[in-house]
Amino acid sequence: MYIKRTLLIFMFILISCSVCITSFAQKPEWSKPYRPFRIAGNLYYVGTYDLACYLITTPQGHILINSALESTIPTIRKNIEQLGFQFTDIKILLSSQAHFDHVGGIADIQKLTNAQVMIDEADAQVMEDGGNSDYLFGGNGIGSKFKPVHVDRRLKDKDLISLGGMNITFLHHPGHTKGASSYTFVVKDSAQTYRVLVANMPTILDSTTAGMTSYPNVATDFAYTLRSLKKQQFDIWVCAHASQFGLHKKHKEDSRYNPRIFMDRKAYNKEIAELYDEYVKKLGH
Repeated sequence: MYIKRTLLIFMFILISCSVCITSFAQKPEWSKPYRPFRIAGNLYYVGTYDLACYLITTPQGHILINSALESTIPTIRKNIEQLGFQFTDIKILLSSQAHFDHVGGIADIQKLTNAQVMIDEADAQVMEDGGNSDYLFGGNGIGSKFKPVHVDRRLKDKDLISLGGMNITFLHHPGHTKGASSYTFVVKDSAQTYRVLVANMPTILDSTTAGMTSYPNVATDFAYTLRSLKKQQFDIWVCAHASQFGLHKKHKEDSRYNPRIFMDRKAYNKEIAELYDEYVKKLGH
């Protein structure tokens, strides 16, 4: 009787986790198409309605930050080509974090373009085992996996990524994943130069355990990242989810080119403050 009851409880937990993760994987706004547009200079938005993917173009090929879901590769490709660029000219693939909603398509894009994959060294193992070693979602086999990815370069904090005159500074911003990442670089148009921050806002997942013990030093990692983000200097900021930086309030699909709509330090500071409050709450203070 005890064994039977234990098995029933285990099955209930397993089904509950399955429903939770499956629903997480099937948010309609993640797959919903969105018209690509020029953010500023040679920086473009080529993602879906909510999964932000950024194309940085250069004369020697292009850099793609985030690849969304495996199922959205045709959408990302169409967006890039609609802007007048060649999908196969992607030379470097980067990511904000090793979760399937941001790297689900990266293995296939790597295969289609022969681009080099450059990942935070702390997320490299997760990428290469297809999410199996992820500290929250790994090892359960329930909707959280992606195709294993060959990592060509393992990045460390402040590393420089260069291509065609573009120099991107990599920032190690752990917590959401062990190797969550942000990027800073400069773009320009005929009017001015813009310092850009592609910020990995360190959302604390509901499944992160109380007391911040999901993995050793996770609490320290979140604190470090929040401090670092608060110090960043930039003109324009965006991040991995369109909803996190209010894309759809700032930009409509028929909007004209206007980099200034992404120059809102007040909204950025508010987002960081809210994340810090969430962090403190999770710590139980």
